[in-house]
Amino acid sequence: MSNRTSFVRRVPKAAKRTARRTSAPQVPASIRVFGVDLSQEERAQIRHDLGVKLGKYETSIERVSVRVLDVNGPRGGVDKLCRIKVVLSGLPSVVFENQALSLKTAIHGALSGTERAVRRSVQRRDTKLI
Repeated sequence: MSNRTSFVRRVPKAAKRTARRTSAPQVPASIRVFGVDLSQEERAQIRHDLGVKLGKYETSIERVSVRVLDVNGPRGGVDKLCRIKVVLSGLPSVVFENQALSLKTAIHGALSGTERAVRRSVQRRDTKLI
């Protein structure tokens, strides 16, 4: 288990105005679902996993949105898609998507890819500052 916390659902506007940079508990994560059943426990797990994977970049992240959808509907096939968009402070947004047969595999792949993409963006910015 990690000591990083999960991302929250919402941040009050007053807190957004006063904080230039946020900590992991203040990073808002929006989870949208289309054509897939996602329980509250699974949503909480996604928020936790976001905190674990992206928590180290919390000061660079403004917000995160996760979209989970069933591309083919009831027809089956490799049709579960997870798209994660991370809005970074002073950098272009990072969008990563993964499509897989199972929902868990799609989410895990998207989380791993998003972590790599955010790391590259933040490292590029940091090397330019030196």
